[in-house]
Amino acid sequence: MDKVIDKKMKFEAPDFNVNKTLKNIFTEYLKTIPKIPKTKRKIRVATLFSGIGAVEQAFERLKIKHEIVFACDNNPFVRQSYIANYNVESVNYFEDILNLDGKKFKDQIDLLVGGSPCQSFSSVGKRKGLDDDRGNLVFEFIRIVKESSPNIFIFENVKGLLTVDKGETFKNIILPKFKKLGYTLFYETLNSKDFGIPQHRERLFVIGFKDKRTDFEFPKPFDLKLKVKDLLLDNADEKYYLGEKGINFVTSLKQQKMSSTQINGDIALCQRANQQFNWHGDFITDPYMPVEQKYFLSEAVKRYVLAEGTKNFKSKPKTDLEVARPLLSSMGSMHRAGVDNYYTYQERIRKLAPRECLRLMGFSDNFQIVVSDTQMYKQAGNSMVVDVIMHLIKSVNIHKLK
Repeated sequence: MDKVIDKKMKFEAPDFNVNKTLKNIFTEYLKTIPKIPKTKRKIRVATLFSGIGAVEQAFERLKIKHEIVFACDNNPFVRQSYIANYNVESVNYFEDILNLDGKKFKDQIDLLVGGSPCQSFSSVGKRKGLDDDRGNLVFEFIRIVKESSPNIFIFENVKGLLTVDKGETFKNIILPKFKKLGYTLFYETLNSKDFGIPQHRERLFVIGFKDKRTDFEFPKPFDLKLKVKDLLLDNADEKYYLGEKGINFVTSLKQQKMSSTQINGDIALCQRANQQFNWHGDFITDPYMPVEQKYFLSEAVKRYVLAEGTKNFKSKPKTDLEVARPLLSSMGSMHRAGVDNYYTYQERIRKLAPRECLRLMGFSDNFQIVVSDTQMYKQAGNSMVVDVIMHLIKSVNIHKLK
């Protein structure tokens, strides 16, 4: 099955001889991937706040010939991941957008994409908006667009950008700045679960076209084919399972009533950079061990075997012994737990593994993980969703660029 999973998560047509149900699910999913006509030349792509390269991954999954003009991100661990996975000249990887001179790349970019830090506008942050230095980085994106003059740009951020300060920040400050660029603008909020990936992740996309004759429509939502369980590893490492304290936290009544934690959801909650460190986000229950149902005790038999016994014969019931009691030839009759051996089997709860988080962001298993789990969780949680980008690439008619 591991071999099958590996083939599956390259997001290519899999050869499923083991699991026909999963084969059918992924066959249906693959039908939703947009088909892009062959481009006349390599598409010149540049990204700001590049992260782990969701845009670059989208071009790779769509098999569109492209070249990376530049990438930019100030996190050294992100750089490690990016360099390990994409072909970019070191001189064209910038670590500080404030020092990036867009004029050097004027008219050399077909598609410029970026999502400035969202914490200033996110509903789970302090929502300081433009009072936060990170919030002001949106204007650096606008500056680079002005200086480099790409054919198309896509700006991504949390949908909270539309509502911070009762909508005044976007309507009266940010949107007018975009309009001053002279591009034909469109903006819309898209949810990942509407475009193939089982994660509830709403993001605002602002798209600008230098060609004012552009007739554009955002991609239309479609029915979700995948569930979270379809993207899980067959065998997760022991380190991802929660201890007793963690289990008690995520299963508490308080957490069940909140929207920041769920167990075995069909559609994942919006991934966040720090969710796996504070027992929030998505969790999975796994059976401790595959044991046939016939070997489990009914409630009536359980009450019997856990009793101390009768007046004439008493024994102290104890289960889960590390060293077994002597096995009796009559143990099939199920003596009490003071005589025979009984063991407790229960479901265990684990967090998502980094590879599963990447899958829930649309990244193929071809993506190399070269950083620690801690960093990979952050990088996945900060990324754009690849599938959404793929559908946007289709909608902007990237193949028609001359």
